[in-house]
Amino acid sequence: MSSDRIRVAVIIGSVRKGRLGPTIANWFVGIAGQREDLQIDLVDLADYDLPNRLTDEPGPELAETLGEISPRLAAADAFVVVTPEYNHSYPGSLKSLIDWHTVEWHAKPVAFISYGGQAGGIRAVEHLRPIFSEAHATTIRQTVVFHQPWDQFDENGELRNPTRAENAAKSLLDQLAWWAGALVEWKARHPYGG
Repeated sequence: MSSDRIRVAVIIGSVRKGRLGPTIANWFVGIAGQREDLQIDLVDLADYDLPNRLTDEPGPELAETLGEISPRLAAADAFVVVTPEYNHSYPGSLKSLIDWHTVEWHAKPVAFISYGGQAGGIRAVEHLRPIFSEAHATTIRQTVVFHQPWDQFDENGELRNPTRAENAAKSLLDQLAWWAGALVEWKARHPYGG
């Protein structure tokens, strides 16, 4: 780390119209921003057009897009992925982000905030864990889950009953900071060779 602060990229995984992801991500950034040991970068995938089709030679527009998002991922010490559950899994926009990047994920911890119907997006998280493992990232156990979240936030994006979710978010941040700190320190002594 270039400073004592852990750099955390919070990724909004959905790009659909009417999505709740930005509301949830902004709520979480508000909590994370209270910690002095973290530096937060909010990455909204709706700002980047990453195609599903991978190529070795990206055209100029895609190269420009990658030139904007890739350094943000590379600079992160850790990630928090905010994901809905679509058809019992995660959004294609999130898979495109993962697939277009390789070393940016290496030896970094990933945490999840999920939302959706009765399952609260947990199936999306369980599908993402082995994908991030294959990308040489480590996922942490603690998650924040919003079951049926559409009426849980008020018109200002604040939770109507915040206690449970705030406690879960603080626990997630504690675990994420521990893993990020340990991995950053170890990588400084022994560069990751994955």
